[in-house]
Amino acid sequence: MKHWFLTLMIAFCTISVFILFIIYPQETLEASLNGLNVWGKIIFPSLLPFFILSELLISFGVVRFIGVLFEPIMRPIFNIPGAGSFAWIIGMASGYPSGAKITAKLREEEQLSKIEAERIIAYSNNASPLFIFGAVAVGMFHDAQLGLLIAVCHYMGNMIIGFCMRFYGTKSESPKKITEKNFSLKQAFNQMHLTRIRDTRPFGTVLSDAVIQSIQTLLLIGGFIILFSVLSNLLIVIESTQIIVWTIAGILSALSISTEFSFSIFTGLFELSLGSYLIANEDAGSLLQKLILVSFLLGFNGFSVHAQVASILAKTDISFAPYFFARIMHGIIASILTIFLFSPMYLSKQGAKLETMPVSQEPVFSFFAFTLEKMMIYGTFITITAIGIASILYIQRTYK
Repeated sequence: MKHWFLTLMIAFCTISVFILFIIYPQETLEASLNGLNVWGKIIFPSLLPFFILSELLISFGVVRFIGVLFEPIMRPIFNIPGAGSFAWIIGMASGYPSGAKITAKLREEEQLSKIEAERIIAYSNNASPLFIFGAVAVGMFHDAQLGLLIAVCHYMGNMIIGFCMRFYGTKSESPKKITEKNFSLKQAFNQMHLTRIRDTRPFGTVLSDAVIQSIQTLLLIGGFIILFSVLSNLLIVIESTQIIVWTIAGILSALSISTEFSFSIFTGLFELSLGSYLIANEDAGSLLQKLILVSFLLGFNGFSVHAQVASILAKTDISFAPYFFARIMHGIIASILTIFLFSPMYLSKQGAKLETMPVSQEPVFSFFAFTLEKMMIYGTFITITAIGIASILYIQRTYK
């Protein structure tokens, strides 16, 4: 009976959404174009190089090299093998969902156990520096100095989550024999060489596989971004969000935060970028309140990113539950860190600058803001070119 009810609910929701698409075609099209614009100009060109490079590094044994080298650090602190450091670093550098993709890949390569992969996935899916410094600090708050505060709270919160997750699954995990390990470049190089020679594919095949797999993953990500952009917009159009918004308003009121942010928070729970933008441009509330809420959304990721991660993990035996729980905790921890670090990391520096800064001084150059600006100009061209190259490679392989 339970399974029949679930089937009926899924069918009802799917049909309802389809009917909404028909009733509100203009709103559906606008939301789709907004999602496509973000994906094509920023997400695709910024993640593609990292995805291709990570595929190559895994194939050539470099990840195995890093794993052996960092085993003495990662095992005692985070209770994971050294290969997990690669997923963590790539996750911080390129942003979500690259951390999830690398973790799933390492699990498929059997460099991680199921429990170890679930530990890593909980804290390797970060916002990228480009998004924090360029999109959030400069693009939304128009203040490059806020980037450091947001980044420190975000990445420090993830490190705390990582340390806490070292205790996850210890009871069900088979006991490991702990041996004293030191840094060994020779052993690391040997393992890298063995991993490389086991892969008998020619370099051209390895490269084309990396391009095709990376673009397939990014196309999947683009689909989820567009879908959730449409769903969140339709929920707003049909005014079915009042109960959730009132609940969020009650929570904000209990935390002494302006309830005017409740609608922005609801939007951000679905799509992180749009919710953060609405919070930053809200007239109500103080700057600290806005930063607290944005830090929470950055830690939580939003249901759009959650769906992307779930689709990546679906091909493995990695459970989604630890990731979801860790995202909630990361959002809370990052918000608390923002409260404590706002004054020493931002207000104190702003006070000193206001006393010494000339009125005519030009804004501080931001590398991340500059990169984001170039992405907005050339991102679409990069996206179309990359998809075209991948299509040619795929056709050649199919008819070879």
